[in-house]
Amino acid sequence: MGHGGTVVDELMTDHREVEELFGRIEALPAGDARRKEFVEAVTVELVRHSVAEEAHLYPAVREHVPGGDELADREIEDHGRVERLLKGLEGLDADDPSFDELVGTLTREVREHVADEEQNLFPALRRATGPETLEKLGDKVRRAKKVAPTRPCL
Repeated sequence: MGHGGTVVDELMTDHREVEELFGRIEALPAGDARRKEFVEAVTVELVRHSVAEEAHLYPAVREHVPGGDELADREIEDHGRVERLLKGLEGLDADDPSFDELVGTLTREVREHVADEEQNLFPALRRATGPETLEKLGDKVRRAKKVAPTRPCL
């Protein structure tokens, strides 16, 4: 949960951890109860990650990055879609017919969001700020993840 380094380092490490969990889900057959366990782990990671981004990353993007309001708004919209999917998965067992469909949609949405952040938002933030700002943001994000909720708040 706390990896160290800049905000970009921290959040990219989170992205890799979630991707690893998605890989574990995808490696299991449909209906396997362990898929639900991995979805629970994904939920905890994504909720903490989203809360920290919304509290610290996106305000910094708005402040420092040209066109940052639009970038941050788009990312926050993505978070809303993901949170609704996580909420929908909360009450489902792995053998529920809609579980796999929701997991597939969640995986696709998160992968698209990660790609957008890593290809657009993170480079823009790096260009617009210095190493000291990125380090301070990394510290703030790590602290926020430690106290963030672990369930979707819808």
